[in-house]
Amino acid sequence: MTVASPEISQQAPACQQSSKLAAVAAEMASLRSLPTDLQRYLALRNLQRDNPVLFYKMLVHHVQEILPFVYTPTVGEACQKYHKIGVPTYGLYLRATDAGHFLKRLRAYPQQDVRVVVVTDGERILGLGDLGAGGMGISEGKSLLYTAAAGVPPHQILPVTLDVGTNNPALLEDPQYQGLRQRRVTGPAYEALVAEFVAALKAWQPHVLLQFEDFANHTAFHLLEEYRPQICCFNDDIQGTACICLAGVLSALRATGASLADQRILFYGAGEAGTGIGELIAICLERRHGMTREQGRSQCLYMDSKGLVCASRTDLQPHKKPFAHDVPHCRTLLEAVQQIKPTVLIGVSTMAGAFSQDVLNAMAELNERPIIMPLSNPTSKSECTFEAAVAATGGRVLFASGSPYPPCTYGRRTLHPAQANNAYIFPAVGHAAVLTRCKEISDDVFLVAAESLASMSSVAKLDQGHLFPRFADIKVVSARLIAAVADFVVRTGLGSLPADFDEAVRHSAGLSSSASNLARWEAYAVAHMYDPGAAKL
Repeated sequence: MTVASPEISQQAPACQQSSKLAAVAAEMASLRSLPTDLQRYLALRNLQRDNPVLFYKMLVHHVQEILPFVYTPTVGEACQKYHKIGVPTYGLYLRATDAGHFLKRLRAYPQQDVRVVVVTDGERILGLGDLGAGGMGISEGKSLLYTAAAGVPPHQILPVTLDVGTNNPALLEDPQYQGLRQRRVTGPAYEALVAEFVAALKAWQPHVLLQFEDFANHTAFHLLEEYRPQICCFNDDIQGTACICLAGVLSALRATGASLADQRILFYGAGEAGTGIGELIAICLERRHGMTREQGRSQCLYMDSKGLVCASRTDLQPHKKPFAHDVPHCRTLLEAVQQIKPTVLIGVSTMAGAFSQDVLNAMAELNERPIIMPLSNPTSKSECTFEAAVAATGGRVLFASGSPYPPCTYGRRTLHPAQANNAYIFPAVGHAAVLTRCKEISDDVFLVAAESLASMSSVAKLDQGHLFPRFADIKVVSARLIAAVADFVVRTGLGSLPADFDEAVRHSAGLSSSASNLARWEAYAVAHMYDPGAAKL
């Protein structure tokens, strides 16, 4: 089914507003009473189907509380059980058996004013592997975040799953599995399906934004390189993760007063997420610190399943080779920490507990304020917990994780973990691309977004562990990020000034005629954010 576009009305009388608030409060109370997060996920998805206006009111106004139920960590379990728990699917499946008819399927979709498409093929869902058609849960979850975080109207977002089969034997043998019961299409046949999909999108909606989500390493880099010049697109696992991670590092360095140019960054895991982060760090060092790209890459070192990625190895995949430096090989992470003496340790391995007590102790001995970022999702795959990092470093850690952790007390201080959630980044970048009809989302776009986000927390907040603003304030954060990105896109010729820009800015309350360009863009972004508070129940 399709999520209805809520009817917009004039400001409701006070009694109606009170009734709306009561309905939201009652639904939130019901949600909190459920015994498991998976039941909360399903209750929210059912509400999205049955009462979309109330659902989006709850999502936008209680986003920090609801986020873990509609996205990580709960969405991982939901994808694993997608066809067992009766999720009311509203995304579009394009199956290998539909080849030759993708454009027809898109034109038959009930909502036609689509500006954003989030697509997965289900092969690498979070750290959970090949979930086949169950990957639809990821596309749908990311689509919800475009609305919750950046105010993209829900009817303008289309989740898509390219169902090309699955190599997961448990799914193929499961009588409840509803995807194609065959092994994955590969090689030229797979390439042809993706090519048809992109061509169909361009014919259907010439200015659509395409987000690649949770594709496996062996396809993700290739597809991004292939289609980046052809359609406005990005890969959230490569570029979105890189952006939020760089923002976290830059924010942490504001707390230490150190320069990015002086950091040694060790990654545990050398897949698409990890090397994507390293490349954006190298770009930042090139653009802002006068290094060559190669010099920037030399400050990023990687561990994979066979040890340290180094020049002496002959077994490296292409995406690892730019980071294969002339350093001695280390077999274990502890050995690498002792040898390299990193100032920043980043986990993108999906190996739970990989940052052992010994590793954390070593980081604490080497650094006054160690920066430790276990980014793997869901929580069950995280390289370490916040509590373990705080204890090992005597409360000195600057920490960000992929999934949420609760605050903890150390001595007399309450310390807060930052969540390096891509939801801070991709919705705002995507909405800016839509508003400016961006032709290509360059790496510099993500650099601008990372720097903008890193500047938003006060020094006092940084000292408490808040490397990012509260997610409850995400609409304000997104407006600022949209402004920074849209301004850059237009100034560099990647996109164009919207036709209604001046008129929309002119009607923005409280904006003086001498306001900066960023302030004007922020006002424009706010004016173009979906507001469920104006919708009827």
